[in-house]
Amino acid sequence: MMRRRALPAVCGALIAAFLVAPPVHADPGTPGSPPAAPGTPSPAGATPSSAPAPSGTPGASPARPARVAATGAQPYASYWHPNTILNWDPAKDPDARFNRSRVPLRPRSSDPALKANPNARAGEGKVASLVSFGPTSNNPSQGSLDPNYYAFTHWQYVDTLVFWGGSASEGLILAPNATVIDAAHRNGVKVYGTVFFPPTAYGGQIQWVRDFVQKSGSNYVVADKLVEVAKHYGFDGWFINQETAGGDAALATEIRSLMKYARAKGQVEFMWYDAMTESGSVTWQDALTTANDAFLSDPARVSDSMFLDFGWNAGKLSSSRTHARSLGRDEHELYAGIDTESAGYNTGVPWDAVFPAGQPHVTSLGIYRPEWTWKSSTGPADFRAKDSRFWVGANADPSNTATSSAWKGLAHYIAESTPVTAKPFVTGFNTGHGDFYNVGGVRVRTGGWNNLSVQDVPPTYQWVVESSGTRLTPSIDYGDAYEGGSSLRLAGKLDAANTVRLYQAKLPVAADTKLSVVVKTPAAGPTRLKAAVAFIDAPNSFTTLDLGSTSGAGWERKTLDLSAHAGKTIAQIGLRAEGSDASYDIRVGQIAVYDGSVDAPSAPTGLQVLGATDVSSSRKSLRLAWTGSSGVHHYDVYRRDADGGRTYLGATPNDAYFVPQLDRAGTEQSTTIEVEAVSAEYGRSAAATTTVTWSGTPGEENVALGRTATASGQCNAEEGPAKAVNGSVTGGNSDKWCALTGEKWLEVDLGQARALTKFVVRHAQSGGESAQFNTRDFTIQVRDSASEAWRTAVTVTGNTAAATTHPVTASARHIRLSITKPTQNTDPAARIYEFEAWGK
Repeated sequence: MMRRRALPAVCGALIAAFLVAPPVHADPGTPGSPPAAPGTPSPAGATPSSAPAPSGTPGASPARPARVAATGAQPYASYWHPNTILNWDPAKDPDARFNRSRVPLRPRSSDPALKANPNARAGEGKVASLVSFGPTSNNPSQGSLDPNYYAFTHWQYVDTLVFWGGSASEGLILAPNATVIDAAHRNGVKVYGTVFFPPTAYGGQIQWVRDFVQKSGSNYVVADKLVEVAKHYGFDGWFINQETAGGDAALATEIRSLMKYARAKGQVEFMWYDAMTESGSVTWQDALTTANDAFLSDPARVSDSMFLDFGWNAGKLSSSRTHARSLGRDEHELYAGIDTESAGYNTGVPWDAVFPAGQPHVTSLGIYRPEWTWKSSTGPADFRAKDSRFWVGANADPSNTATSSAWKGLAHYIAESTPVTAKPFVTGFNTGHGDFYNVGGVRVRTGGWNNLSVQDVPPTYQWVVESSGTRLTPSIDYGDAYEGGSSLRLAGKLDAANTVRLYQAKLPVAADTKLSVVVKTPAAGPTRLKAAVAFIDAPNSFTTLDLGSTSGAGWERKTLDLSAHAGKTIAQIGLRAEGSDASYDIRVGQIAVYDGSVDAPSAPTGLQVLGATDVSSSRKSLRLAWTGSSGVHHYDVYRRDADGGRTYLGATPNDAYFVPQLDRAGTEQSTTIEVEAVSAEYGRSAAATTTVTWSGTPGEENVALGRTATASGQCNAEEGPAKAVNGSVTGGNSDKWCALTGEKWLEVDLGQARALTKFVVRHAQSGGESAQFNTRDFTIQVRDSASEAWRTAVTVTGNTAAATTHPVTASARHIRLSITKPTQNTDPAARIYEFEAWGK
């Protein structure tokens, strides 16, 4: 669990981590608890984050939380214990199909001549990022209807992403979900799952480690499953974090043999964490030493890399480099770990020890929990500002990292890499989350969402603007889009030429290569914008092509012929604004480089509904599947509306998709679902169709759905009162209102007085959490106006059910749920996944 060092630092770091990370609401190790900070022992008196197996039997593996039995239920990312993974069969796991990534790992390059920062170095130190995107359990496979997500957009500085998680009670082996693999691979970044054996204080059992290395004949059977899972889901390797005490030299040898076996058999990679030594004891070295070097080379290659614990210094890293070379290993296969979970870019790091100024990098860098930028943010804009500060630096300009802060940003040390190495290349500047969704500039969905599977390759340079006058401000704009939920915006005072470097590239130009740019201006008139392209023979010299004028205020495509440059290779793609405009403002919705005409793929076939779950009489969730087409970037999923239009339901590169919310339109008896293929050039196929039927005649409705909700408080930024009226219980552990306040209440303004017939309260178990967290005692009150006293309509004591229904005959505009005993035990947190008021 990645130990923090000296005791004062331990206490301070843990307090800081609690303030910025989700608090542990559950009993130790209960599903829904966030994984403990790896390597941190519990201070005296603290409650460990993971408990031993409920059975108390050494080596017993707790069962996974029960899934909703309905076939249209939310699929989640996979997790296991060593013995339970032996029973995993993708043909029998209904969620397995939804956890597959179909995006291969893209090759990428880094041209030292094009690095933004003169201090940065290319081809030396690498970056591994250990990220917890959600809890171990109840982590949706394909995104959710919530824009509040760690939508990472600085892939150009990262080489490997570790999908961090695991806990004693939920599962020790965690596979990454498909959206993260898709986004990482599209950017040329490898993805590892996690194998986490926690310290005994956090529920670890040495028998689990012994289970991990069990054999059948000469085969390591758990290793066989690790290989099978990685191949089936489409990711690249595993991060092994073994911190459970009680091992011996024989067990340590078996773990090394297992890694060599799996690497040879399945071409799966491993990153080893500096904890267990060759003697079997857990003793962090903070370096590569004779006590742990066999986990790197034994004498053959055992693991592909090693994550060094946080206590390193210049001397330890220097000796580690020397020792790695003596083993025939590259020193950059060692990752010096830094822990940013609690303090983010305020973390003290001895940068010169790992990245000395003007000298070769000593090792690579491992960053533990950089999603601090999201967890600690007050909202989307704050997250994006913090993420830019973390990765790019204080000036939001990778070419200028000058600051009085010790944290200069990763761009100061690491030269950018690019996956833009093959045609076609298309970007709509879609970051993979937003508050609406556009297709071809048309709004096809309103409401929040996240889905990293449709994230475009972000700009390599965020942001480099060259100008002799006032610099324009580039930004990702979440108010408009051509494809997805965002676009590129250039705004400010234009009084001199501005060259905006966007993408480093390596794209050969053929006789039929085209460059197209989709733009939007506030009104008809000159764009004052040119596409800017540099070629490898002069990579810093831009050739410009004028985009001309627009005919209106809508999205317009400008297609440019690059045939005059056939035989050359594009090294950079950018934009140049020229002219004069006191309030220049233009949006760029798409940039594409492709050959010939835009090809439309063939339509998918065999579209079917694998299952449907009735959320209410007017809402369903669906599992869809189809047979895919070749040459597809992704599939868009729609419902056909009564007026002939379409409403967007989601997208995936996979051949299966979970629709979390299909709403019935009026009294319709059936709804047509359409799936169309989108090519890598963004050509679109004809749609495959299927039909979903509705039963009964809708009458009353949930009048609280989507209404304004307030509360006594909330546990985390993503667990506010709006989650209790969003109509969903399938969005994972954060798809709820949670409160730790003394008085716990949730109020909903229905907008006007409504005739109410029943209340429905969906408690913790409805969202996949333990039944121990179902609300025990509560009341529901009503009133017609804010000036009136509350009238009690429902009183409940001793509830144990996951969902409760309460018939009433009442008229009210305001409703209030007051919780007096939030759980079945002493846990103090209220957890409400939905508070519904049914009526007319």
